[in-house]
Amino acid sequence: MGVRVRKLVTAVVVFASLAGGAAWFLTKPEPWPTSHWERLGEPDLANGEQIFWAGGCTSCHAAAKSEGDAKLVLAGGLPLKSPFGTFHVPNISPDEAAGIGSWTLAEFGNAMTRGVGKQGEHLYPSFPYGSYARLTPKDINDLWGFLKTLPKSANVAPPHDLPFPYNIRLALGGWKLLFFTDKPRVTVDTANPKIARGQYLVEGPGHCGECHTPRNALGGFETTEWLAGAPNPEGEGRIPNITPGSKSMGSWSEGDIVNYLQTGFTPEFDSAGGSMVEVQKNMAKLPASDREAIAAYLKAVPAVE
Repeated sequence: MGVRVRKLVTAVVVFASLAGGAAWFLTKPEPWPTSHWERLGEPDLANGEQIFWAGGCTSCHAAAKSEGDAKLVLAGGLPLKSPFGTFHVPNISPDEAAGIGSWTLAEFGNAMTRGVGKQGEHLYPSFPYGSYARLTPKDINDLWGFLKTLPKSANVAPPHDLPFPYNIRLALGGWKLLFFTDKPRVTVDTANPKIARGQYLVEGPGHCGECHTPRNALGGFETTEWLAGAPNPEGEGRIPNITPGSKSMGSWSEGDIVNYLQTGFTPEFDSAGGSMVEVQKNMAKLPASDREAIAAYLKAVPAVE
């Protein structure tokens, strides 16, 4: 091998190594520093329960069609079909072996707000950490405290069933680099405390945009169409536009939205259907002030026709 060829090969190897190292650095999992989860004190279990219902934990992690106390058994296993394959919802009960009972607050908080698993791995965004990223450390601590009071389940959820290349977790670092953010989704008048609270609930624990906002081919939000409606992830029909530009909900008053979240009935005397049935039942458990805040925010977001 000539000198020039050896130099060229060496240059290519060095460049590839540098590029690979840069790519790893930019896309590696990034949990919060340990200090982020320190000195939070004893959890407020009442607030933790409110975050639990706002976050809709039972809708995915409890058995389908469960009622009453059975809704509090977060055994997982529900299959979530998507264009990328089938995700199986994990057991998040306090069971030490099958669930997350052996996790620390930091491990739970990093999963919720950074999409980083117990072993330091990237989590798939079928778990809506892209929304939960907005939760405060206090609310995470309170929610974690409440979850530990729930029944244990020994159910072991199946692994995700994903084809190549979606089964390569390292690629999720690139997805996060492109789409993961904890910044506000839209600009609203946060000087109004009711709207500010509504933005926190809708964009954070309520994760409303996960279904109501369209996505691009890589699964990232179409940011200019926040809450403008999207194909139903369950495969049939569409999730509606809930901005003030909606042909159906655009005419609803704040009071209409509050009543819908509390009772499930629309101003036209129709009722919630599909996956919204579970969402509405969860929202009905929130304080009236939170439902009012959600309504104020939904009337304040940019209208999308």
